[in-house]
Amino acid sequence: MLARVRSAAVLGIDGYLVDVEADLANGLPAFNTVGLPHGAVKEGRERVTAAIINTGFTAPLKRITVNLAPADIRKEGTGFDLPIAVAVLVASGQLPAEPLEGYVLVGELGLEGDLRPVRGALSVALAARGAGCRGLVVPEANASEAAVVTGLDVFGPATLPELAAHLEGRAPLRPVVAVPWQGAESAATGGVDFSDVRGQPAAKRALEVAAAGGHNILLIGPPGSGKTMLARRLPTILPAPTLEEALESTRIHSVAGLLPPGQPFLTHRPFRAPHHTISDAGLIGGGPTPRPGEVSLAHGGVLFLDELPEFRRNVLEVLRQPLEDGLVTLSRAAVSLCYPSRFTLAAAMNPCPCGHEGDTARACRCDPALVERYLARLSGPLLDRIDLQIRVPAVRPAELSLDSAEEGSAPIRERVEAARDRQRRRLQPHPGLYANAHLGPREIRRYCRLGADGEELLRLAITRLGLSARGYHRLLKVARTIADLAAEEQIGLGHLSEAIQYRTLDRARGGATVQAAT
Repeated sequence: MLARVRSAAVLGIDGYLVDVEADLANGLPAFNTVGLPHGAVKEGRERVTAAIINTGFTAPLKRITVNLAPADIRKEGTGFDLPIAVAVLVASGQLPAEPLEGYVLVGELGLEGDLRPVRGALSVALAARGAGCRGLVVPEANASEAAVVTGLDVFGPATLPELAAHLEGRAPLRPVVAVPWQGAESAATGGVDFSDVRGQPAAKRALEVAAAGGHNILLIGPPGSGKTMLARRLPTILPAPTLEEALESTRIHSVAGLLPPGQPFLTHRPFRAPHHTISDAGLIGGGPTPRPGEVSLAHGGVLFLDELPEFRRNVLEVLRQPLEDGLVTLSRAAVSLCYPSRFTLAAAMNPCPCGHEGDTARACRCDPALVERYLARLSGPLLDRIDLQIRVPAVRPAELSLDSAEEGSAPIRERVEAARDRQRRRLQPHPGLYANAHLGPREIRRYCRLGADGEELLRLAITRLGLSARGYHRLLKVARTIADLAAEEQIGLGHLSEAIQYRTLDRARGGATVQAAT
């Protein structure tokens, strides 16, 4: 007898439907799975057989063939356990087939018939709704996540017998009620706040500009100057994510198996801080069927790279595509996948190997050639993609007083959100763009116009700093953000001058600041 049950799998962050066909034929008892199953799918036959027996059903003494269609796509994961078990029970006449019409089943089976969570439940739910299915069955632990998708009845049984009772009508399950969206926080702050940072007004201002426009930022300063402390507080001044942003981040974390249990979606912008020993595959993503890396897990939030020159050169160079395009493409022999990776890069580094170049309190022990080799670890194309480069000097003893009042994250975030609102209104005709950092050349020409004085200053900056076309565009985008923070529609000379001052490394290479030249 033949039975067919609909299931689903995840490829990248997108779900696709899979037909699970079970055929029971006469012959020596055997259990074969075809349709390009990977290791975990092949092992599922042992879990399915044990679960069927241990839950009071009868394991058919037949030649069982399970086909996973489409058969030309490699199947991975443990989510096929439940549909395979149900298909076998339907084929053997132990469960009815009619109640399964229009439903998608996904779940891992334990040996006692308990249902365990799987990755990518949100993507599966979206695929099921897109295919016109009326319902979805997932493990109880995934039910609240899948129920976020409206227009789909989601059921979350805890065990195989519980699902069987529902299909037979003995104990019907109730659809899971979705947790209503009630807004989100900008970040899981963990108790950190900008008021913890003493001094460093210039660095705080640069971080505010970075948050307001979604710009990348590099903090350069001696050890102990507060670079890491400042960067870890950047998420606390970012605007709270919208529902669409939260769902996209949730899909990535769900596929990676990092979504907290019982949490239907991420309620804050992610903050990722990998160690400098990370591999390029760990940062960008990888594996036989590529999994999302740190750049994708930071999508919609902040990727913090501390001690930037200590990262291997090949690791840093893979950042170019995601920093430029907001996505990363991973190609393998069998598959090519794209993961979203639109994040704000926050990086920190010492100005020289010993860390005290330019420090008034301690003398630098590095000769110029050593400093030059140290800075050369960062390629020009990578630095071109970092909009703000700011010096963070050592904190003076007088600024460390515990009695001094520092501005907290809340008022800074209010200014950032006001600037982002102006950008969203301005960019409404351009779907997918919501911050100045995302502007393309055409939008820059339209929204970043300068007066005659500004054009003259910009030409001087390009000449003195040797900016590339990319650096030129990023300078204009930062100036646009500074004007938005000031609630001004026209980019003024002061806005452009401040943006130029945030090109620290360019000014160092140019040998003089633009202000000195003027």
